[in-house]
Amino acid sequence: MIQNSHLYKTKAYINGDFIATSSQREFPIYNPSNQELVANVVNCDTILAEKAIESAQKALNPWKSLSGMERSNILRKWFELHLKYIDELAQILTLEQGKPLHEAKGEIHYGASFIEWFAEEAKRVYGDTIPGHLPDKRIVVIKQPIGVVAAITPWNFPNAMITRKVAPALAAGCTVIIKPSELTPLSALSLGQLANEAGFPKGVFNVIPTLEAQQIGETLCQNPTIKKLSFTGSTQVGKLLMQQSASTVKKLSLELGGNAPFIVFEDADIDQAVHAAIISKFRNAGQTCVCANRIFVHSDVYQEFSKKLIQKVKNLKVGDGFEPDVDIGPLISEEAIEFIDDLVEDALLGGAKIFRGPKVKRKKKSLFYDPIVLTDVTSNMKIFHNEIFGPVAPLFKFSNEKEVIELANNTPYGLASYFFGKDHSKIWRVSEQLEYGMVGINTGMISTTVAPFGGIKQSGFGKEGSKYGIEDYIITKYLSWSI
Repeated sequence: MIQNSHLYKTKAYINGDFIATSSQREFPIYNPSNQELVANVVNCDTILAEKAIESAQKALNPWKSLSGMERSNILRKWFELHLKYIDELAQILTLEQGKPLHEAKGEIHYGASFIEWFAEEAKRVYGDTIPGHLPDKRIVVIKQPIGVVAAITPWNFPNAMITRKVAPALAAGCTVIIKPSELTPLSALSLGQLANEAGFPKGVFNVIPTLEAQQIGETLCQNPTIKKLSFTGSTQVGKLLMQQSASTVKKLSLELGGNAPFIVFEDADIDQAVHAAIISKFRNAGQTCVCANRIFVHSDVYQEFSKKLIQKVKNLKVGDGFEPDVDIGPLISEEAIEFIDDLVEDALLGGAKIFRGPKVKRKKKSLFYDPIVLTDVTSNMKIFHNEIFGPVAPLFKFSNEKEVIELANNTPYGLASYFFGKDHSKIWRVSEQLEYGMVGINTGMISTTVAPFGGIKQSGFGKEGSKYGIEDYIITKYLSWSI
């Protein structure tokens, strides 16, 4: 049983210990597949949040004083523990988030890869020497950890969104406070247990689960001890955090909403494009910020692509994440289903046609949702402008390159984009014209440890992963002296 795992924790992790509030306040966590109670988790208040901040501040100087090699060794141990307990971590993730178990294991591997990567980068935070502007001047540039870091993470990737943020912070010499989603705190708390086993000193790594997201978020934003805030979530909340952080002028990294175009040109390999669309659109039940949101298909191949995509969707299996061969788990909430239903209904009223995958037997309050393909969708429908965050694939028809570039860029968001074709000149043109931080060319999977993940426009700023990822957690200091 998962509840018997030593990684199954329900109390806040602060200063190296699992603790409760003085009032013993808790909130429930439910399995989205069957709505059964999974756990009651401590509901942190601002008092515990302040305690976590104080603990992180106290631990900062000793932690950043360690050599990069010493921090690297501890991170490496944390990485190894992830792999050792991958089955238990994946089970906890599926239990509270719902995604199929094989996807959960994939997320644990993905999350662990950031720890491994930044364990190495801890040894490579290089400075510079600059030729002096006068004969007696010497100039040196050094890089130092920015300080205490707060990370506010989402429910859709409750493991990897934490490691992608805190691994570079810890490698740079920062201490961290994590406020996980109130829907998926168990994965975050299990990482606290592994951090303890890896040998992180007390106060370096802290986790504060809470149902009071607004109050705790405001505390993290306005406390001057915290020098950096990293957030993944909606654009609306990201803007609020920016406002709340203004009084202390924090450094921010924001990975916000998306509206990813997925373009299929007339010279594309259709089978390859269909396969990529399935991966991009239906992974995690479509609940990813980089999944294909608007699928644009050239009129010459529209019928072929839609027919093959519909056939693939009909073969997808929906069910409990612990069942074998399940492709799509539940959505995260009833509100998510209501939002998607509204988008689909609006499209149908506007003339779109619907093709469903395997029919799901939905009980009362069931969060399972049929995978859907919508054809004959147009840009004046709600679904064109909104991030769906569900297993619905809307197909739009286009006739030329100029038209589809305008359609693809017609959004305030700029996170991920995809297109398929073989013409090399077109590949360069389209790649440069798409107003997105990431472009997938003939692939539906762009997330990787070794490349900079992040968006532009109202999808936020800052990069996670790659050699660029650690830059958001360091300050550049210039030293000048006369000889």
